[in-house]
Amino acid sequence: MIIGIPKEIKNNENRVALTPSGAVELKKAGHLVYVQAGAGSGSGFTDDDYLSAGVRFLPTLEAVYEQAEMVMKVKEPVAREYLLAKEGQVLFTYFHFASSEELTRAMMRSGAVCLAYETVELADHSLPLLIPMSEVAGRMAVQEGAKYLEKPFGGYGVLLGGVPGVPPAKVLIIGGGIVGAEAAKIAAGMGADVTVMDVDLKRLRYLDDIMPANVKTMMGSAFYLREMVKTHDLIIGAVLIPGAKAPALVTRDMVPTMRPGTVMVDVAVDQGGCFETTVATTHDHPTFVVDEVIHYCVANMPGAVPRTSTLALTNATLPYALQIAGKGWRRACLDSEALKKGLNVVHGQVVYQRVAEAFGFPDANVDSLLSDC
Repeated sequence: MIIGIPKEIKNNENRVALTPSGAVELKKAGHLVYVQAGAGSGSGFTDDDYLSAGVRFLPTLEAVYEQAEMVMKVKEPVAREYLLAKEGQVLFTYFHFASSEELTRAMMRSGAVCLAYETVELADHSLPLLIPMSEVAGRMAVQEGAKYLEKPFGGYGVLLGGVPGVPPAKVLIIGGGIVGAEAAKIAAGMGADVTVMDVDLKRLRYLDDIMPANVKTMMGSAFYLREMVKTHDLIIGAVLIPGAKAPALVTRDMVPTMRPGTVMVDVAVDQGGCFETTVATTHDHPTFVVDEVIHYCVANMPGAVPRTSTLALTNATLPYALQIAGKGWRRACLDSEALKKGLNVVHGQVVYQRVAEAFGFPDANVDSLLSDC
């Protein structure tokens, strides 16, 4: 199979979909890899690194889409790429379709086969291609939140871990999944007073067992959330419903009840955000203020640490890319229930139920579609 790796063009997106070592593995399996010149530079991989891996170079984004049977990316296609995707071409990347009807319609019009990293799902309901970036984003959420709590950035002016004789900052994490657990781990390590809120009692029991003493767990409810946001310095939104739009749990009317200088970090922004006041931001302009509350809503947080993120992403995606390239997308999805769940849009039809529900589109049966191919 011919695999194309374009340079990411989303604002401040410095990751690349494949490391040189990943390219070596695809080449060993008999596949041809085209990389856009300069695609890896933001992650610290030079063209010479890729040349040593045996790839071929193409000069432009357009050339990569033109040549590739499968395009591997990091982030969803942006407007410039909508008309480049072709009928039957496999696009393997993070899509987060439920947060953008425009993107969904564009991919439907293209006729491409859209396999979304974030909905590939194992039998135990874990999301193997989302986990590495969730780990990065969860850890970054605390790092960024701590920075914006500083007074020069408009924050309340508290040190996350406090000092002897002065209590630490209070951190509320909404959602106890991968993002929430990683955020709790880092916040606890920095000495903060941490509360993780979730609606899954089994998950809360697990977190209570593994987390240090300065992490508490709390059953989530609208009533308790409304009270908690009034007293916490850093609020991290870490809610995920795979493939679906995130629920807006922190409502607009809660924001004025928070202390001025409170910081809110919405890691769920890729799926529409779990704060009603969320508007996606970029690394160029990462924050905005509503009622004296700082909102950090960068939609590609791991792009700020591209070396770590690219290595982690290739570790996770490469085995699946080898399956798709080796068998073709149809056979690979028939053989792997996990990969089949990654199919979101195929030949103009939405085949992932939660995406269809988000926009009121018909939900095509993916099994019927695969058997017809």
